[in-house]
Amino acid sequence: MQDKTAVTGLKKSFGLKMAIIIVISAIVGSGVFKKAAPMAALLHTPGLVVLAWLLAGIIILFGILSIAELSALFPSSGGPFLWLEKIYGKPLSFFYGWSCFTVIQTAAIASVAFVFAGALDTFFALPHLSVAAESIHFLGLYPLKNIGAKIAAALLIITLTLVNIKGARNGGNVSLLFTLLILVAIIAIVFIAFFGGMGSTATLQLATADLPESGYTVFGFISAMVLAMRAAFWGYEGWIALGFIGDEINESRKNLPRALIAGICIVILVYLLVNSAYFFVMPVDEMIAGVQQNENSIAAVLVVDKMLGDGGAYIISAMILVSTFGCTNATILVSARIYYAMACKGLFFKKAALTHPNNKTPHYALTYQCIWACLLVFSGSFDFLTDLVVISGFIFFGLIVWGVVRLRKKMKDAARSFKTPLYPLIPVVFVLFCILLIVISFIESPYKSLTGLGLILSGMPFYWYWNGKLRKRKPRRITE
Repeated sequence: MQDKTAVTGLKKSFGLKMAIIIVISAIVGSGVFKKAAPMAALLHTPGLVVLAWLLAGIIILFGILSIAELSALFPSSGGPFLWLEKIYGKPLSFFYGWSCFTVIQTAAIASVAFVFAGALDTFFALPHLSVAAESIHFLGLYPLKNIGAKIAAALLIITLTLVNIKGARNGGNVSLLFTLLILVAIIAIVFIAFFGGMGSTATLQLATADLPESGYTVFGFISAMVLAMRAAFWGYEGWIALGFIGDEINESRKNLPRALIAGICIVILVYLLVNSAYFFVMPVDEMIAGVQQNENSIAAVLVVDKMLGDGGAYIISAMILVSTFGCTNATILVSARIYYAMACKGLFFKKAALTHPNNKTPHYALTYQCIWACLLVFSGSFDFLTDLVVISGFIFFGLIVWGVVRLRKKMKDAARSFKTPLYPLIPVVFVLFCILLIVISFIESPYKSLTGLGLILSGMPFYWYWNGKLRKRKPRRITE
C-alpha cells in the first residue's frame, strides 16, 4: 500500500496532543480580551453576555460535532475545500477556497497580527509619519496611517511564514509554547479576580443604566443576542482550522474528531471563566464607559488595571502579545493547506501545489498567503475585515455542516469512524442558526454583508480561467 505522505508530499507531523494544541491556538486570539464591552453594550447585563459566549460556544460545538464526521470520512489536507467538492461539486468548493484566500483566513491573519502590533506599542512606541503622509488615501484606504503598527504586523506575518516553511513541526512547537503560556496567564487572571478580594457577586449581577425598563421585545432580544454572538464568534474564529491539515495528523481518522471536540470544550470553559471574572471585578457600565472613552481601550486591560494597578496594562498587553502571536502562527500554518489543495486540483496558482523538497511544507502556498495578508494589513480596514470574516465564514459553515445530511444519503454505505451524535438534530440546529445570523447581518449591516458576498463572487473569472474555460475555447471558424 502506498504511503499517504508520498502521495501528498506533506509530512505527518502531529499527534493527538499537538492537534488539540493547534485547535486551541487557532481559536484563542484577541476576541477573548476585546469583545466583552461591545457585547455588554448590546445585552446590558453580565449574565446575558456570559450566556452569549456559552450559546456561541454551543453552536460552534454543534458545528464541530458535525464536521468531525466529515474530517473522519475525508481526512485530507485542505479539509473544508475538499469536503465541499465531495458534497456539492467543484464550483462551490473553489469559491470557499477563494473566499479563504481573499478574506476569511487572510483577513483573520492580518487582523490578529495588527492586534499583536497594538499590544507591542505598549512596550515600544511604534513610529508614525507626518499628518500629511498619513492623510494620503486611495479608494477610501489609508495605507500609510499608523505605519509603525502595520510594519510590525507585516514583519510578524513574514517571520511566522518563514518558521512554517522550515517545517510544520516547527510551527506546531511555536503554537504549543504560546498556547500553554496564554492558558496559564488566563487562569491567573481568573484566580486573582475571584480570590483577590477585588470583586463580588453583587457586581456580577449589575445591569447597565441603558437596560430597557419594559424589557426586550422578542425580536429585539433575539436580534441583540445574535449580534452579540456574532461578536463572540470572532473569539471562536479558527474552530474549523484543524481540518485543513488532515494529511499531517497521525491516525487522522481517529485523532481529528478527538482533537476538534477536546479543543473546543477547553476553549468554551476558558471563555466562560474569564468573562465571568471580568464582570465579577468591574461593573458593566464602568467597563463600557472605559472602552467608549478611548476606542483603543480593551476590556481586559481595564479589568486587570483595576485588579493590579497601572502595571496591569503591561501584564495584559504581554498576554495579548502571546495569544495573538500563537493565533497568527496557527492560522498561517493551517490556512496555506487550503491553497495547496486547490492548486493540486488545478484551481489555484500552479506553484502552490509544490512542497519544499527538504521540509515537506507547501512553501509557495505559504508565500502567496503571506503576500496577500500583508497587503490586507496595509489596507487599514481591520475592524471592517473582522466582521467580513464572520459573515462570509458562516455562509460556508452552514453549507459544510448541511453536507453531513447530504452525505448520509449520498454515501449511506460509507464506513464512518465517527458519527455526529443526535443526528440530524445537531447539524440542523447549526444550519438554522447560520441562516438566522446571515439574515440579521444583512438587515443590520447590509454594506458589510454585500461586500463579503462580493469578495466571494470575485473568484468567478479566476474559476473560469483555472477550470479551463478560457484555454478550452475553440477558435471560431471563419467561413467565406
